[in-house]
Amino acid sequence: MSTGPGAGGGRPARRRPPRSALVVGGGISGLVAARDLAARGLRVTLVEAEDHLGGAVGAHQVAGLVLDSGAESFATRSRAVPDLLEELGLGERVVHPNRAGSWLFLPEGAVPAPDSGVLGIPADPTAPRLRVALGRAGMLRASLDRRLPAFVGVTERSLGGLVRVRMGERVLERLVTPFTSGVHSAHPDDLDVDAVAPGLRRALREHGSLGAAAGALRRAAPAGANVAGLRGGMNALSETLVRELERTGVKLVTGYDVIAVDRDPRRDGWMVIQRQPRNGDKTAVARGELLVMATDGATTVRLLASHRDELQRFVPGPGPQVALATLVVDDPRLDGAPRGTGLLVSEDARAVRAKALTHASAKWDWVREAAGAGRHVLRLSYGRAQAAGTVPPEVALPDEQLIRLALSDASTLMGVTLRPQQLVGADIVRWRSALPRAGVGHARRVAEFRRALAELPDTVAVGAWLAGTGLASVVEDTRAQVRALLAEAGVPEAPPPGPPAPPAPPTTPTPRKD
Repeated sequence: MSTGPGAGGGRPARRRPPRSALVVGGGISGLVAARDLAARGLRVTLVEAEDHLGGAVGAHQVAGLVLDSGAESFATRSRAVPDLLEELGLGERVVHPNRAGSWLFLPEGAVPAPDSGVLGIPADPTAPRLRVALGRAGMLRASLDRRLPAFVGVTERSLGGLVRVRMGERVLERLVTPFTSGVHSAHPDDLDVDAVAPGLRRALREHGSLGAAAGALRRAAPAGANVAGLRGGMNALSETLVRELERTGVKLVTGYDVIAVDRDPRRDGWMVIQRQPRNGDKTAVARGELLVMATDGATTVRLLASHRDELQRFVPGPGPQVALATLVVDDPRLDGAPRGTGLLVSEDARAVRAKALTHASAKWDWVREAAGAGRHVLRLSYGRAQAAGTVPPEVALPDEQLIRLALSDASTLMGVTLRPQQLVGADIVRWRSALPRAGVGHARRVAEFRRALAELPDTVAVGAWLAGTGLASVVEDTRAQVRALLAEAGVPEAPPPGPPAPPAPPTTPTPRKD
């Protein structure tokens, strides 16, 4: 059965192609959707509840440095983000992280992480650098992966189940779990393998072992790296998108809190209604013949379920709450990158509360150059998986207390005592719904949701809660959904593109701290 827009079949034929579109949500998925709609000649209105655009791809200023306040890189497993960056004139700013490698922080201390594979799954679990992490027994168990038939584990739906069957508990808990906890704020048993590692099970069937599959996915990444970034920060992506939307006449409305979505009685299309914050008796209406919902999952379902009751059962659970503590410190002892580009922390390591640390000035040359000699940028992430609706205790701390905790954790993780007088600047950015839960069965639930949504005319939903975590997933899914929406509506192919917007200079937008 088709899962694209218009699969319901019973809609009356449109007399003419639509001329306008409405996008609800101004994160990256909303900005990308608005750009692609405008490129096809539609009049586009984008409304966003917050007072800024870009969502999790933003910037903040710490100790005079403009740094990413959210996403700092993108996965290179597909061409989705690189192609978009080329279209925006940002291709020459793409950079790759330094090859110092990352580390793990286990109960016994810091050890090198696997230098090949994906998601912490080693391409070669017998590599000497893993001896401390796995021990002799763990390495022997993991090596069985090469001798097991390829079909063993291929039906496992969770990442944890697949790794446990193929390589054993030691690899799962000491290599893979720190990775998923740091990146997804979830245990591997709670993650859908196809959502967080697209193509991994297929590669297992093709290459015969999980290690070979992980290595193949790693080698397939451009430039041999899992991730890439932008010189000056990923925030340049959202800034450049906003500039291009403004240049092409897209109407951008911030501070627009949508309270209802309804069919437009005056024309064949949709309208959204905002309650004006200064006068509860007044409303503001935005209209469009096509509708793209680019909000979080709970908001999308709440607004659309009044039109189709079946959608109500797809309300996603709350995502984890996360806090990012960025520290700028003066300490030449960090010049040698004693922990490579950063560390992922085992849940069993009680000496620290952070779940990950990125040594940004060791990972990215542009950050090191901007910071200057002897000055370093450390970013610590807090917010391990908790029961739904609960706030991790570290995330609940006031900013000043969390900064003190981050400085203590950074000292332990880096193996260098950092004192308060060395702290040049710090900032805390908090995220409530930036990380969706890609639980087991995620892909199936997304397909079912989109089949139900297809019964609503001229509507699609996009965003991380559907596509999965990461810019690569979000951009690829958003553009595919918009293409399907335009094709269903009979919008002609795009005219030749005009020149891209000039690259955005570094800016200091207000970071999202909700």
